[in-house]
Amino acid sequence: MSGSRRRAPLGALIYLSVMASLGMYFTYASVQGDYGLFRRVQIDAEARTLAEERDRLRAEAEALGNKTRRLSDQYLDLDLLDEQSRNVLGLVRSDEVVLR
Repeated sequence: MSGSRRRAPLGALIYLSVMASLGMYFTYASVQGDYGLFRRVQIDAEARTLAEERDRLRAEAEALGNKTRRLSDQYLDLDLLDEQSRNVLGLVRSDEVVLR
């Protein structure tokens, strides 16, 4: 009878140690694993950064599309054409004074 009494606490000790080990493993994995909380925070921050960059690039593309439309054959903005020719070619009118 005394032999069966010793096996029960040993089995319970093994069971508790296995359960504690599994609990610690899953706790660690849920916090620092590939799909854990820290990774989730990192992914959210990266998503916000990429969304801001997307919005900035969308605004830049709209501005360039507007400039392209204003310089097209159907609608020619003479002021923009004058500004672009001055910037690209370095042109100045004879009645203007250039300051550097």
